[in-house]
Amino acid sequence: MGGIMELLLGLLNDMFFASIPAVGFALVFNVPQKALKYCAIGGAIGHGSRYLMLQYGVPIEWATFCAATIVGMIGVYWSHQFLAHPKVFTVAALIPMVPGVFAFKAMIALVEINHLGYTPELVSVLMENFLKAMFIIAGLAIGLAMPGLLFYRRRSVI
Repeated sequence: MGGIMELLLGLLNDMFFASIPAVGFALVFNVPQKALKYCAIGGAIGHGSRYLMLQYGVPIEWATFCAATIVGMIGVYWSHQFLAHPKVFTVAALIPMVPGVFAFKAMIALVEINHLGYTPELVSVLMENFLKAMFIIAGLAIGLAMPGLLFYRRRSVI
């Protein structure tokens, strides 16, 4: 029972703190005021679903892809409800999932290689963090595009 409570408290904490940058970036992108709460909810749902998948052992790249797809699907639903473009709801909601820590670690390793010289350990840290950041960004981009690929096709898949 303690494990479930810990998971739920962690999930609520994750969702609350993910909604803050989603609203902040929505303000930067001049999202209409009535859509701000939906950006916050989308950011919370996306980051929360990724958190749950990570807790159950899904790799962060795939968890991010699935969470971005969920946010994209919800954004399409909201766009039909409120007659707005889906990107109004989705882009700001995905910002909290941008892999800043991995990109930062990759850049620090690159600077250390430049300053200290080549070592296999530094190159390993650089490549591991760079590739992880790029795959997470690719998961965000493809997940965001997934509803358009599935729903807005003009001709059949086959």
